[in-house]
Amino acid sequence: MSTHPTRISYPDFERLAPKAVSALYGLGTAPHGSLDEQLIELLELRASQINGCAYCVQYHLGLARKAGLPQTKIDMLPVWREAGIYSARELAALAWTEHLTDISRQGAPDAAWAALREVFSEAEAVNLCVAIVAINAWNRVAIALGFAPMAA
Repeated sequence: MSTHPTRISYPDFERLAPKAVSALYGLGTAPHGSLDEQLIELLELRASQINGCAYCVQYHLGLARKAGLPQTKIDMLPVWREAGIYSARELAALAWTEHLTDISRQGAPDAAWAALREVFSEAEAVNLCVAIVAINAWNRVAIALGFAPMAA
C-alpha cells in the first residue's frame, strides 16, 4: 500500500491543467529523435527511481521494455556503476542523470560534463539535459499530486 495518498488522479490532472500537460509532453518528447529511445528510457527510469516516483517507475518500465531495452540493464539499473554491462555512453549519461536529478547536493560538475562530452556531441548533450529535466519535472508533479501506479 502506498504511503502517499492520491491527491489528484492523472486523468484529473489532464482535465485540470491541460496546458501544463501539453507543455510537459512537449518538453519530454523534444529529445526524441535526437537520442536513442533505449537510452532515454534508461535515464527516465533511473531518475524516477532516485526520486521515488512509483507511478513514473512503472510507466517507464513498460516503455523501456517496449523500446527493447535488455531486461538485464533494467534489472541492474540501481547498481549501474558496479554492473559492468552498460556502454560508455550509458555510463556517462547515467552519471549526468544522477547529478542533475540530485542537483541541490551534487551540482553539475565540470568533470561529469567533460565525461559526457567525450561520448556525446554537443547537440546530444543538450538533448540529454532536456530529457533529464523533463523526467524530473514529471516526477515532481506525479509525487506532489500522488499519482498512483496503475493496478497490475
